[in-house]
Amino acid sequence: MAKELKELTSRSENYSQWYNDLVIKADLAENSAVRGCMVIKPYGYAIWEKIQRQLDDMFKETGHVNAYFPLFIPKSFFSKEASHVEGFAKECAVVTHYRLKNDPNGKGVIVDPEAKLEEELIVRPTSETIIWNTYKGWIQSYRDLPILVNQWANVVRWEMRTRLFLRTAEFLWQEGHTAHATQEEAIEETVKMLNVYADFVEQYMGVPVIKGVKTPSERFAGALDTYCIEALMQDGKALQAGTSHFLGQNFAKAFDVQFLDKDGKRDYVWATSWGVSTRLMGALIMAHSDDNGLVLPPKLAPYQVVIVPIYKDEAGLKAIDEKVFMILKDLKELKISVKYDNSENKKPGWKFAEYELKGVPVRLAMGARDLENGTIEVARRDTLTKETVSVDNIAAYVKKLLDDIQENIYQKALKYRTANTISVDTYAEFKEKIEEGGFILAHWDGTPETEELIKDETKATIRCIPLTGDTTPGVDMVTGMPSKQRVIFARAY
Repeated sequence: MAKELKELTSRSENYSQWYNDLVIKADLAENSAVRGCMVIKPYGYAIWEKIQRQLDDMFKETGHVNAYFPLFIPKSFFSKEASHVEGFAKECAVVTHYRLKNDPNGKGVIVDPEAKLEEELIVRPTSETIIWNTYKGWIQSYRDLPILVNQWANVVRWEMRTRLFLRTAEFLWQEGHTAHATQEEAIEETVKMLNVYADFVEQYMGVPVIKGVKTPSERFAGALDTYCIEALMQDGKALQAGTSHFLGQNFAKAFDVQFLDKDGKRDYVWATSWGVSTRLMGALIMAHSDDNGLVLPPKLAPYQVVIVPIYKDEAGLKAIDEKVFMILKDLKELKISVKYDNSENKKPGWKFAEYELKGVPVRLAMGARDLENGTIEVARRDTLTKETVSVDNIAAYVKKLLDDIQENIYQKALKYRTANTISVDTYAEFKEKIEEGGFILAHWDGTPETEELIKDETKATIRCIPLTGDTTPGVDMVTGMPSKQRVIFARAY
């Protein structure tokens, strides 16, 4: 195992390779036989399940319910909302036939040319069109509103340059789609869900985020406004961790979804959509992990604690087992997820390295001397420190330690972001500082031309217009034109 750990590229040497190595070696995911698609392995999926379970609870606490809509969407649906089809046209996978047959030349199977679909089907890149076509049958009056629906699903966006979790042709996500009687209610929903995402990412993932609004050129295709949360990774690049879109009445008009309001007048429904994906797994890895492997926040770790016995013979293991089983009971009563690895086919040193690589927050080790002295060794993954403590009340001790680790991970990430967020006033300084990475706060004149020029010349994009921050008026660093507030620039994933 030590040899394998040495093969983990360091962050300073090659951050991108370090990330790829870590995803593979920590058994999170691997590339599949289908180009651009991934296999999420059991350990990686266990983390995603925790993300999914917590978010699902938070959605339901805000009144949302789950449903499921078709994977296939008629091509004609995409033609009904012009900016939406333009935004996704280049990423769509298209189904044209519905049957295979044996090759007459004996070379396997071929597409049956007689089985061409009357209308091509698009493999779901996002579900606004199919859902709003469905909502037309669900909504007649204000009494049918609001509709607060979420869907857990997979989507396909045909990516040519892929990276595990961050950008794959197929990925997992949730997408909320809500319908409202008023503009005010829809905007309130959009902001509410942005705050749900921010709370989750900060409180459970331990990643600080900045809440803001996207510029028109960065909006979701078909939205009037896109709200986002932006996080800073350890290499100084930004990662968009979640988005919430105010869709106005665009999709209601495209699919003729009208309702009778309280005054007996007909109007189009107001809409939102919002989503996060398995990109959150990438953020989790890149925000906290180190050259030894994963560093997982306790709230999302598949196992918060692992216990490893150190023994010489079967009698020694049996004696440790008896004590550990009591500890297991106490930990589980405190709702702490724990694994006791008393397997005999691997040595303790191998296990230590394995669980360090996989980011288990707390490791407990007990040997014959510990058993005699009534002690146990406690190692924390975030600081790589160890101490020997009394086995009495160890469950309560571990519970507090897990809380400390969760907070420490967040504070470390926040400290990094603070140290790597600067304000600049000149374009020359901007071009110098963007090479160092981080968030750069600078004035922007609000024009797409300036935004595009900066992107072309520096590869930096406007990540968001912060909802809170420096609103002191100034001038654009490129054009010298008036600017109402500073916006956040960064190079991004």
